[in-house]
Amino acid sequence: MSENEFTSAVDHSRTSYGDEGFSRFLRRAFLASRGYDDVDLDRPVIGIAVTTSDYNTCHRDMPALLEAVRRGVLEAGGLPMEFPTISLGEILTSPTSMLFRNLMAMDTEEMIQALPMDAAVLLGGCDKTVPAQLMAAASSDKPVLLEVVGPMMTGSWRGQRLGACTDCRRLWASHRAGELDTAEITEARSELVTTAGTCAVMGTASTMACLTETLGMMLPGGATPGAPTGARLRHGVATGRRAVELARQGAPKPRDVLTRAAFENAIKVLAALGGSTNALVHLIAVARRAGVELSLADFDTIGAKVPLLVDCKPSGANYMPDFHRSGGVPVLLNELEPHLETSTVGVTGRSLAELLSDVRPHEATRDVIRPLDDPLGPPGALAVLTGSLCPNGAVIKTSAASPELLQHTGPAFVLDAGQDIAAVLDDPDLDITPDHVLVLRMAGPIAAGMPEAGALPIPAKLARRGVRDMVRVSDGRMSGTSYGTVVLHCDPEAAAGGPLAAVRNGDLIRLDIPARRIDLLVDEDELSRRLREFTPAPPPARGWRRLYAETVLPASQGADLSFL
Repeated sequence: MSENEFTSAVDHSRTSYGDEGFSRFLRRAFLASRGYDDVDLDRPVIGIAVTTSDYNTCHRDMPALLEAVRRGVLEAGGLPMEFPTISLGEILTSPTSMLFRNLMAMDTEEMIQALPMDAAVLLGGCDKTVPAQLMAAASSDKPVLLEVVGPMMTGSWRGQRLGACTDCRRLWASHRAGELDTAEITEARSELVTTAGTCAVMGTASTMACLTETLGMMLPGGATPGAPTGARLRHGVATGRRAVELARQGAPKPRDVLTRAAFENAIKVLAALGGSTNALVHLIAVARRAGVELSLADFDTIGAKVPLLVDCKPSGANYMPDFHRSGGVPVLLNELEPHLETSTVGVTGRSLAELLSDVRPHEATRDVIRPLDDPLGPPGALAVLTGSLCPNGAVIKTSAASPELLQHTGPAFVLDAGQDIAAVLDDPDLDITPDHVLVLRMAGPIAAGMPEAGALPIPAKLARRGVRDMVRVSDGRMSGTSYGTVVLHCDPEAAAGGPLAAVRNGDLIRLDIPARRIDLLVDEDELSRRLREFTPAPPPARGWRRLYAETVLPASQGADLSFL
């Protein structure tokens, strides 16, 4: 629409009093108490979703980012109106923030629809906030942009450069192995998370930020500027300005941006990043909301020719500040251009081909974003497996696995999520060898909300002998910052009567990543007999957890709620 045809969302009455004229009159009367006059209220209204919380340390600097976005909105002639939504801090949310991703998505979607706004900017960053906001955007009929808080800066301890949370896990493993005493691990702890922002490695938060930029739901260059930097604030200002332009145009809307081609580009970027396995669950959920067919198998086939290019932990050695200095997502997309569909158009209104014509590689830092003819690793950084242990699929990050374990057969050692797992694995008399396959079950969406428990700790007695990796299998997830030979998201999950429910100690499990299989080497009749004897636990008694357990879809379908 033209600017002359524009009417503010303030006058698009949604509050029902049986008299629309009275509703608009009352709305302006109450907004006057906020100090707004008719000049203010005739501008495009930009709703800004804010996820600041004392329980979400990653978002500590969000107030400054909010002010930057507000400034951009005001500069462009809009009226910024912030509103709160659920904030999902990854570390302080029990039992797992994944249990509440869909609740945050519902909260955000409903507020976008219920409150008067012509466009929305969604401020997030921490692991589940961005997926939830993308899901909400995909269900919205208004223009939406996402903006993230950005990654934290790295710290230093005794000459080691540190960044949460891959180094958190590495140092804790050293502590479990007896290589670091209590005083040392406590001292190191203060240097692992030194600033506001999301984890400084290519974990789930950074992966999802990069994929959001690739999808076109964020302005270019927004995924990687550090949380404490002026670059982050400048990007926030630009986002605010662009939101006003989208509000006046009424387009593009999220479903115009979230096309099949955009998701295919995101899958290829995920492969080049060696990104988080969690991205598979989140992208499928967003695609389903956007009406795009996307299957688990697509992640293996679409990204099959894309090698690992980005040298960032846990698949590499560097950190997000290094990736940003190397040019971030725009330079990576430029390198991947031969593999991409460049006709896609995001919130900029320009095609990806046009955007890439402005990008120049940062030659001095090609060690972080490698060229296609000199990759960091081969194609297949993420692999999708099937087999008798996971008929509907499972995933593994091969780029963070041990090469000698990519083909392995060993006896199962079974743990259930409700056990005191640490006590079991720390038992000095535990009868276990490095050849065992650690199996964690009852950690899937139905049973437990799908916590990041799949990267089970190496049994203490083996860790003290120098063992740093074992094959691990579960129906849960692992953090995007984790590493190791860990098979995740087994579907069907144990609580739904999947084969994991029938695994017993000593059963042989064969992992064959080149063949894309993981199998339970138990006779089919015996497996069927065990599963007939399986009795699932009753659902939670009430509230959100009961609704979730009764309606959540499998991981292979995005773990959204069936009615959404």
